[in-house]
Amino acid sequence: MSSTTAKAPHYFVPGPSIWPVCAGAALLLTMAGAAAWVNDISFGPYLNGAGIVGLLLILYKWFGDAIGESESGKYNKHVDVSYRWAMSWFIFSEVMFFGAFFGALFYARSITMPWLGDLDHRLIWPDYVPVWGGATPGAAVAHFTKMSPFPVPTINTALLLTSGVTLTISHHALRAGHRRQTAIWLFLTILLGVTFMGFQASEYMAAYSELNLKLTSGIYGSTFFLLTGFHGFHVTMGAIMLSVVLFRILRGDMTPERHFAFEGAAWYWHFVDVVWLGLYVAVYWL
Repeated sequence: MSSTTAKAPHYFVPGPSIWPVCAGAALLLTMAGAAAWVNDISFGPYLNGAGIVGLLLILYKWFGDAIGESESGKYNKHVDVSYRWAMSWFIFSEVMFFGAFFGALFYARSITMPWLGDLDHRLIWPDYVPVWGGATPGAAVAHFTKMSPFPVPTINTALLLTSGVTLTISHHALRAGHRRQTAIWLFLTILLGVTFMGFQASEYMAAYSELNLKLTSGIYGSTFFLLTGFHGFHVTMGAIMLSVVLFRILRGDMTPERHFAFEGAAWYWHFVDVVWLGLYVAVYWL
């Protein structure tokens, strides 16, 4: 938001928009493509990619409309409060999203596996041992090696924690009116996020080629890739959000008093950091 937003005398209500329907259609294509992809249907990757590209284009236009409304002085403090509540509820929904996956991991590892261990092993298979990521019956799941917290996950933890510090420094610089320092520290934050994703990509390649750990590697593989993969997606989206904020700062859109776009993206990034700390402990150490 710009410094002119507080001057709007009335609560701004935008007119009808096609973007929500278009975004819903793009998300449908994305998830349908992902479902087809994991089931080895040939068009799955292309449909998923088309959905993602379409969603990004829609968000570009949709957020562009909101930015134009803000910069033209149509928003006031009440609209600002609405945006803050909207971002808060959005992050809360993300907490519930990851909570579901953490819950699945906890249930499988801490409840189901010990319960199976208490049964007569002849009901499962003679060599069953209730160890998380342990052996599976026969050739149902190919043998794989569990993930280690060293070195990549630990390096990535340091990268994300450092990115939280650089982002906070950038925010303080913006509040102090130092636009150049704001841009530099924000760029470093984005660079750390991109580096994180590069390391995660290398970790995935090593998991597939060296450890034989795949999405199909039983409950261990599915929970590992779903939790870390969705987190990586959120890091990617956070980096995109921060990149848009950086572009807007460079063109002079934000002021020390009015910069909720920066704050909203920062809230999201710090949330991603916290989720990773939970992942680092629950997935790699426990």
